[in-house]
Amino acid sequence: EGQSEEHLTLEFHGGTNVYVPVNRIELVQKYVGGSKRRPQLARIGGKSWQRQKQAAQRAVMDVATEMLQLQAARQSRPGITFATDSSWQQDFDAAFPYQETADQQMSIATVKKDMEAPRPMDRLLCGDVGFGKTEVAIRAAFKAAENGKQVAVLVPTTVLAEQHERIFGQRLVDYPFEVASLSRFKTNAEQRKVLKKLEAGGIDIIIGTHRLLS
Repeated sequence: EGQSEEHLTLEFHGGTNVYVPVNRIELVQKYVGGSKRRPQLARIGGKSWQRQKQAAQRAVMDVATEMLQLQAARQSRPGITFATDSSWQQDFDAAFPYQETADQQMSIATVKKDMEAPRPMDRLLCGDVGFGKTEVAIRAAFKAAENGKQVAVLVPTTVLAEQHERIFGQRLVDYPFEVASLSRFKTNAEQRKVLKKLEAGGIDIIIGTHRLLS
């Protein structure tokens, strides 16, 4: 009608093109696949795309069913019921050199409540960098270690493993808990020594990357 407008061109198998006006661009989403290979294009009006969508829907249902079964299994099994805060824990918490934020206080109280419950803990704590998640983890680790359990702290990078070993060590310096780390910064001999001591129960809190899992 004498007007010009921009379109996004979608190419399908066989060279068929579909032109999407920019004012309908929200109808298009980027493909994110689980493979590094380039996906095979579908043919407009063909059955392969319908089959692929149905397969994806079935896979989603399978994952959802598995998650429900896992959650049901967790709820039906007894967890470790930790004791309420001791005077040691109270002294340790009070030695924190900063003022806790309201979110920190709520998170700490909720995590401890989880640990004192008879069912397995199932909680995800989210927070931006510098908002005090590590202190929440340290207090939970202290509670577990004081109750005679070994604690594993899994971190995503080698640098964080070293950093957390230092932070945990500084906070626990006045208490008889042994802190160690496992990462590629440690030599093979050092790692073997740590693992041997860990197995013997000589390490209370072990911090590491995926090396911990292997």
